[in-house]
Amino acid sequence: MLFLFPRRWPAAAALCLLLGLVAGCLEQQSPIKVTSFKFNGVKSVKAGQLKSVLATQGSSKLPWGAKHYFTREQFDADLKRIVAFYRDRGYPDAKVSSFDVKMNDTQDAVAVTVTVEEGQPIVVEQIEYVGFEALPPDHLQELKDRLALKEKAPLDRAVAQASRESALDEIKDHGFPYATVRLTERPGSNDHARIVTITTTPGKLARYGEVTVDGNTSVSDNVVKRQLTFRPNWRYRLSQVEESQRRLYGLETFDFVNVEAQVPEGEQPDTVPVKVTVTEGKHRKVNFGVGYGSEEKARVSADWRHVNFFGGARTMQLEGSYSALSKGGAANFRQPYFFGPRNNLQLTAQAWHRNEPAYTLTTTGGRAIVQHILPRPGPFSQRTAGSTVSVAYVNEFQDYTVSDEALRDPTFLKTLIALGFDPLNGHAHGTLSSFAFDATRGTTDSTINARRGYLLNAHVEQANRFLGGDFRFTETILEGRYFQPITDRALVAVKVRGGSIGSFSDENLLVPFYRRYWLGGADSLRGWGRFEVAPLFDGLPVGGHTMVQSSLEVRVPIWGNLTGVAFADAGNVWNNAWDFNLNDLRYDVGPGLRYLTPIGPIRVDLGYQINPIPGLLIDGKEQSRRFRFHFSIGQAF
Repeated sequence: MLFLFPRRWPAAAALCLLLGLVAGCLEQQSPIKVTSFKFNGVKSVKAGQLKSVLATQGSSKLPWGAKHYFTREQFDADLKRIVAFYRDRGYPDAKVSSFDVKMNDTQDAVAVTVTVEEGQPIVVEQIEYVGFEALPPDHLQELKDRLALKEKAPLDRAVAQASRESALDEIKDHGFPYATVRLTERPGSNDHARIVTITTTPGKLARYGEVTVDGNTSVSDNVVKRQLTFRPNWRYRLSQVEESQRRLYGLETFDFVNVEAQVPEGEQPDTVPVKVTVTEGKHRKVNFGVGYGSEEKARVSADWRHVNFFGGARTMQLEGSYSALSKGGAANFRQPYFFGPRNNLQLTAQAWHRNEPAYTLTTTGGRAIVQHILPRPGPFSQRTAGSTVSVAYVNEFQDYTVSDEALRDPTFLKTLIALGFDPLNGHAHGTLSSFAFDATRGTTDSTINARRGYLLNAHVEQANRFLGGDFRFTETILEGRYFQPITDRALVAVKVRGGSIGSFSDENLLVPFYRRYWLGGADSLRGWGRFEVAPLFDGLPVGGHTMVQSSLEVRVPIWGNLTGVAFADAGNVWNNAWDFNLNDLRYDVGPGLRYLTPIGPIRVDLGYQINPIPGLLIDGKEQSRRFRFHFSIGQAF
């Protein structure tokens, strides 16, 4: 049934008649399932966004998916919502010109198609900025570049409001807590053009005044205040207020934190007081976890934390876990204020046993790490970027043994000696004493399941005998990750990682065997099993000193919390430090599934080798299977 609105009828009368006819057709068949809901003529807005504001929805095509049903009241309201949706986005002449409600043969389901005439939009002809002289010229230009409201684009009311808020935040971040910003418009060169003026009144330049704390019970005011990234009499900056709130949440001591400037109505004093409101949570927390993965098999873990250890919002954590890959425990102590609000100290004592395909390793010892959180200079838009640097001293005793498969091969004896192992039992040990430097910068919106932004990491570690250890090497690892939505729900994720480790001489034994590189497995080259990609000796992967690995994923939602993935991986490991050949890479492709849970995505991947490794032995036999199946928790990256 196709209905057209007669132009000579009032719209309301036509709508009532049409909906009455539709209701008459459907009243004998209740409930009526909506098999699909489609649009014609929707070009200037995203159909997915338009559907998201409507009550009438198409049912899932999956047998177990959600079912939606047609009702007159909902559809009547949806036709009005469509017009309102377009009007808010700068299309005042948009209208629903017709709709088609097609019933199936059994008269128990309908397919709905709505045709929209968008009309001519109201376009932003020009944007004027008034009163922004208080901003440095480069910050003002950056503000203009990043505002969502653009010239020659439709005058979207939501975008205009968001742009006004962004401009207000930028002014406040330059020392003007009393600033106001208003957005006005006037006619342009034609009936569908507008000139938009963004006007700010900065008000008085102000500094922070007295800081008061409310709601704390066992945590002192001083502990709260020292986490703030500003002090009384400093120039006011909105970004410092927001960062201080995030830092207080990061202590894990408080369930609620609010840091707010107390701006009096009608007054503009030289100093603005700040009120910090907190609600303390439970200081002792216990978490238990169980899981299963194709590599680690069954896993159990336990975690006990005291988030106000001996006061001062210090954290003491005891953790332990057991799986086929690793077992052991650690004690971690964190001092959140270490010679400054941006520094924290972490001390770790640990004992772990790892059981990898190429070796077994027992580690006992400790680490001391000082982390510094960098301030966020520049325009207020950069507040989402977080940067940290850290320096660690490592002192650990390592006891490791080569795999039984390698030990059983008589031809491998000379290699064992060259690698620093006892040729009789494949055993080696030594103390690792090193300094490590790490730097990170990221803008991702989530640490568990990121959808946008980037993450950069750099790691440099130097071990030397003058530190009291037995090993001597320098390691450098660089990694970058990038996440970019390509539709309302789908996204592309990219990871690139490379590293090299080498000694100051040609003695391989100065680089411990367990610090060599291997690829393959659920988190790298998914076409191979764990540790299967590396330089070979008589078919056995013995690890290398340089590696490069990259992955590309396209993640597309299927239904509810279920997401489909198509991925491609590339990488390899080479024997010598800083000796790599990008023409000599191993490739794999495959599909995957992700199911989002509160603890992270449950992941299933099936990787297929594009170019298998000649001579690779798996369980003593040359590999014949070119695919690998992986099951785990958490995204591959």
